[in-house]
Amino acid sequence: MNTLVRRIATLSLACSALVATTAAGGATAFADAPASSGGAPVSTPGFPALDPAALQAAIDIRPGDQAAGAIARVAEPGQLWRGASGDTVTGRSVADNAHFHIGSISKTFETVVILQLAQEGRIDLDQSVQSYLPGLLPDRYAPITVRELLNMTSGLPDVFEGAPALTADQQIADHLQYRTFDDEIEGTLRPTDRPWPTAHFAPGTEQEYNSLGFRIGGALIEHITGNSYRDEVTSRILDPLHLDQTSVPEDDPTMPRPYLHGYLTNSAGQPVDVSEQGGDPSNMISTPADLDHFISALFKGQLLPPAQLNEMFTLPKGPDGKPVPYTDTFNCAVAGKPGPACFGAGLMSIPLPNGQTLWGKTGHDYGYVNGMFATRDLSLRAVFSVSSTAVNNGGPSAVSDRLLGAVLAPGAGGK
Repeated sequence: MNTLVRRIATLSLACSALVATTAAGGATAFADAPASSGGAPVSTPGFPALDPAALQAAIDIRPGDQAAGAIARVAEPGQLWRGASGDTVTGRSVADNAHFHIGSISKTFETVVILQLAQEGRIDLDQSVQSYLPGLLPDRYAPITVRELLNMTSGLPDVFEGAPALTADQQIADHLQYRTFDDEIEGTLRPTDRPWPTAHFAPGTEQEYNSLGFRIGGALIEHITGNSYRDEVTSRILDPLHLDQTSVPEDDPTMPRPYLHGYLTNSAGQPVDVSEQGGDPSNMISTPADLDHFISALFKGQLLPPAQLNEMFTLPKGPDGKPVPYTDTFNCAVAGKPGPACFGAGLMSIPLPNGQTLWGKTGHDYGYVNGMFATRDLSLRAVFSVSSTAVNNGGPSAVSDRLLGAVLAPGAGGK
């Protein structure tokens, strides 16, 4: 994670999704758009009408962007935009519904599975991880509930915390490496080459972005069900929703075609294709259309009953009834300073200038910067993936910064 404000990054990236949908090899794809008497798209209350010219100008890849292209899908009631820019590395066009590695967007899928198990009475969200998985955490850690894993109030260290940061060349060399949940949990909590990390804060008292908790959540799913993470996500979400272009590849690095290529730039200044990569059992591949279908079905209550769905939209609160504080400015910042918690279970909330709120998740993998967002009433939905050529570590790209203005204020020119 770098020192950019993740909350700003997320908002910027979410809006970039809206913009990126306008360019498909230089052409705009627009479907089912009602028009006024002058033929202009009809705006959604609180949001300006989607502007093809502004969106196109914003996603045109420029020198210094450290990006090779983008695909996206954005929708308002009666309006759907799909688009893609070409790949500036290969010079080839990119399909607007190409596959890509979704990164931490998989946390939302994992959260749904755990909440389904809670609804079935097989997991108690208020029960400790240590009671379900005895011995997994070193004894020095206080009891951490399953809910605290999901809403990022566990206080756990993050994955491989304390290890030296990898250079771009090292990431390129490492990109096919596959690690199990146990590899990542043990390698973080009981490393052999550095001191064992300690808790960042008492569970439930603060919020901090954390991926280790979701590796533990994946191990919990496998322990409770006796099935693999892939099997549970597939049977509970992918198959019922017919998300045929979404997969949990485990240790198979093969990318389904067509796909958006992801790159890292090596020390010689050359982009290296890292589209095929390893990762861990929670890694997923999807498309804009499938993720749009997923978040729409989720928010409509097709995957969870109301009580469990509300967990995803509930910010953790302290004894005073107010959201617990966020620990830093990587997320949830207010005026450049740490703000209150902004994550529910598996979803992030992003207040917009127009008073609306986006809910969703960003995701980063080697060569990919992604986002999946919607308002809770689905009056605005957006999914995108930017093909990055640099080590990003969770921040926005120059493309996404321009897209922010093009979506919220298309008349400003997206400069």
